Amino acid sequence: MELHNLKPARGSVKGKNKRVGRGQGSGRGGTSTHGHKGQQSDSGYNMKRGHEGGQMPLQRRLPKFGFTNIFRREYYGINIDRLQKISEEKKIKTFDIATFIAEGLISKSRRVKILGNGELKIKLNVTAHAFSATAKAAIEASGGKTEIVKS
Repeated sequence: MELHNLKPARGSVKGKNKRVGRGQGSGRGGTSTHGHKGQQSDSGYNMKRGHEGGQMPLQRRLPKFGFTNIFRREYYGINIDRLQKISEEKKIKTFDIATFIAEGLISKSRRVKILGNGELKIKLNVTAHAFSATAKAAIEASGGKTEIVKS
């Protein structure tokens, strides 16, 4: 290693900032890198998203498709194996919306749907907004009860 080989560690020295409009000596005086005349040279100019300089923008060239149902109800799915695990750990036999919120499974405004993934060995009473057919069958087969909340 010699003096002419020394240089700062990579990333430790930031590049010089571009200081525009600070006189001719800066190399960026006069027009401040905006060129002469035209819309883009004006102060406060801001190009809109998707602007392609007069060419038809991509979002207008592509066809519209799809549909958004404004009446759609979204459910947060909880599998029965998760209920089994929580029931074993915390000795809970009855699950309702308040229990799901207290256990941190959902937030207050969410709807819950119980799904049938996993195996249920304990008798549970479950209250939720919706049940899949397999989950309902599994809960009732283990001796538990299902109840649907109206909301």
